[in-house]
Amino acid sequence: MVPTVRAAGGRDATPVAGLLRTAEPHLVVTPALLAWQATGKPAERFGMLVAETGDGIAGVARTGLLHESAEPGLGFVNLVVRPERRGRGVGSALLAAAEERLAGLGVRRAYARVADAPASLSFAEGRGYRPGRRNLILRLDLAATLPTPPAPPPRVRLTTAADLPDPRPLYEADLAAAADEPGDVGMDEISYADWRAAYWDRPDLDRGLTTVAVADGAVVAFSVALTDGGDRYLSGMTGTRAEWRGRGLARLVKHVSLRSARSAGYRRAFTVNDAGNDAMRAVNEWFGYRPVAAEWRYLRSLQE
Repeated sequence: MVPTVRAAGGRDATPVAGLLRTAEPHLVVTPALLAWQATGKPAERFGMLVAETGDGIAGVARTGLLHESAEPGLGFVNLVVRPERRGRGVGSALLAAAEERLAGLGVRRAYARVADAPASLSFAEGRGYRPGRRNLILRLDLAATLPTPPAPPPRVRLTTAADLPDPRPLYEADLAAAADEPGDVGMDEISYADWRAAYWDRPDLDRGLTTVAVADGAVVAFSVALTDGGDRYLSGMTGTRAEWRGRGLARLVKHVSLRSARSAGYRRAFTVNDAGNDAMRAVNEWFGYRPVAAEWRYLRSLQE
């Protein structure tokens, strides 16, 4: 059956969230998050397309702009197709519609997250996408014993994002930490207003579990906690300002966040680690995280 591709609506949030979690069990995604993404991040111009067959939604494409980068014309398209519907034209139909939408937004280069599996990589490469960096998906059982954390350095106090009088110091630390973070696309031009809309206001951000280290009024390290309100926890970003690295702060803030997550009832913790970021891989291995999946960032020029 030829799939029908259409723009997703509010009623699609629940079945799409179920599809994503079935196809990618490591995802921390909820219907509330998908509904918010469609309306709560204006700079991203998020749009979701679904492909329907006779028995319901067979696949989804999430698209938008990579607005954090100073380079114009960058966008993303992330496809997920139900395993039993793969190889039947669903992915091809979704990708064509997604690229058409991105072209209409002025996107010149499209990035895609592609599972590190032969069929997925072959699909992307057969449609003109070329590989970039590889990410590891890591999992930690929060019932396991956590290692002993380092002591806070002098002048450093720990608090949560919920207790920050103003989130701007966290925004400033996020930009500073991301300046030399390995990746295909830099986070080098995002305004405070757009950062608040894209990150601070997202419904899965748990500000009480997001831990920050503060020194002299500035956030010097942080560990962002995203949750599904059930049993899944995701480290959205753990970062340290360059001048404060080498003092154990990444381990410290992440330890406090993970310990608090366990106390709050979360049982499974996930994180995404750039395969070339050896420093963060060492931190995650110290906690006991183990790989459960991998993905590549693929790129295609839409002007070719």
